[in-house]
Amino acid sequence: VPVPKWALIAVAVAVAILFLLFLICIIKCCCCKKKPKKKERVGLLAVSSSTTANLVQPEMEDLEQGTEQTRRGKLQYSLEYNFRAHELKVGVKQAAELKAMDSGGTSDPYVIVYLTSDMKKRYETKVYRRTLNPVFNETFTFQVPQAEVPESTLVMQVYDFNRFAKHDIIGEVRLPLAKVNLQHVIEQWSDLAAASKVEEEQLGEICFSLRYVPSTGKLTVLILEAKKLKRMDSHGLSDPFVKVHLILNRKKWKKKKTSVKKNTLSPYFNEVFVFEVPFSQIQNVDVVISVWDHDKVTKNEPIGKLFLGCRATGNQLRHWSDMLSNPRRPLAQWHSLQPPEVVDKALGLKAHLKLPLTSR
Repeated sequence: VPVPKWALIAVAVAVAILFLLFLICIIKCCCCKKKPKKKERVGLLAVSSSTTANLVQPEMEDLEQGTEQTRRGKLQYSLEYNFRAHELKVGVKQAAELKAMDSGGTSDPYVIVYLTSDMKKRYETKVYRRTLNPVFNETFTFQVPQAEVPESTLVMQVYDFNRFAKHDIIGEVRLPLAKVNLQHVIEQWSDLAAASKVEEEQLGEICFSLRYVPSTGKLTVLILEAKKLKRMDSHGLSDPFVKVHLILNRKKWKKKKTSVKKNTLSPYFNEVFVFEVPFSQIQNVDVVISVWDHDKVTKNEPIGKLFLGCRATGNQLRHWSDMLSNPRRPLAQWHSLQPPEVVDKALGLKAHLKLPLTSR
């Protein structure tokens, strides 16, 4: 029996409706499964945010404990400058609430006092046993010319004494004198800070010029002046003079020296020395400039040194190179003095030997 056309259309429509209903059911099922995950994610975020808040914002008790751990105590001191005598009197009065360094909850404190402009001269207070609040009441005097006061920094370091081990530093106070009004007596408290790295001792600076003429083989060294030299005498000054050494192939060869300038840290020399150095040997020569403190009774002491030549570095090598590249022209430059032992080690000198040279 042939099926009517309208019946086929009805069947097709019914199948399409069933298919759509089936798709709708599948979509609803998927949505229902995803909703619980969404709720769970929100819950986790809520927990995470509260936990993060607790970690980032600790309780006030925790903050107070952390502050207490970094506290080192405080120091009371006084300053008085005598403009006529050029004397700085430093009074170490007392310390309070020092950090306990010993296992028993106390310390054995004492104070070291010095100026960065003259680190050789240091004072120490007495050691006070088993206390965090020592009373020192000791006064120390430094000879400081008025012109050098702004360049100095007063350092007061509080140490814990140990009989059988290295002394531990509790903290320090650094006071740049340029920021202090010394027109009147100062007495104040300052919190101890963590000790900074040990500064390099300032030995001073020297200015000299170099001139080399290749055709004649003459090397001219003009010692002009020095400034801010290290204090070597008990009265806070020095009696400086300068030595100029020529070294050939790491052996001492020739030397000359200036006159002595009495009682000064900023001497003016303006003395010239001429050495004969053939052009064929100029690359093998080192020029050593050293500043010494003259002493009539004891042995002369070196204040600082530096050397120039092809083996030098930094400003010294640059000065030497400029001299070679500008023949017959004098070139002056300031240089910082270095510790004598450091320069001697860099030079690596051999046994002393005077070696005459002849020009080719």
